[in-house]
Amino acid sequence: MSAKSGRLHLAAEGTSTQIISSGVLGMLLFVLTEIMLFAGLVSAFSIIKAGAIVWPPPGQPRLPVEETLLNTAALLLSAVFLYRAHVVFKRDRKAASQPFVIALLLGAFFVVFQGFEWTQLIAEGLTITSSTLGSFFYLIVGLHALHAVAALGALVWAWRRLQRGWLADTHFATVQVLWYFVVALWPVIYGVVYL
Repeated sequence: MSAKSGRLHLAAEGTSTQIISSGVLGMLLFVLTEIMLFAGLVSAFSIIKAGAIVWPPPGQPRLPVEETLLNTAALLLSAVFLYRAHVVFKRDRKAASQPFVIALLLGAFFVVFQGFEWTQLIAEGLTITSSTLGSFFYLIVGLHALHAVAALGALVWAWRRLQRGWLADTHFATVQVLWYFVVALWPVIYGVVYL
């Protein structure tokens, strides 16, 4: 195998075939490490929750399951629109802008709604120091929110390059990997932490 112009190639008998861009490979490796991080946090939360006599702990509010389900749908829909943008991008780069913007707006809605949810939960007494639920909730959901904000930043960067005609397919794919990780991780967090 040899690296040539930022892409991974297989070399056989003087020919080379691109397997994956170095950007996508790097993002996949990053995502794998983040999966291990979240797996550890979610496992620890599950163990604490399973060992509790009463859950949520006394005096702590119930998490907003129904409202967060709506927010989850918005996040999942953002991935559908980002996928659509990439399909369109391969045929007509300018036409990809509309589904890309919709994906961005749905992702931004998710982050803003999470912030609104947090302010309500804090007002109801769920803080990072109020209980093990509060500690794990803000750690796990907050870490996911940090990833969502970073991925939104990457999407904005890619969209701006798209608007200028500078977005390469490999850059689009790299940003997609990060966003799909954020999207795919959320239903797991929702299922374990909220339900």
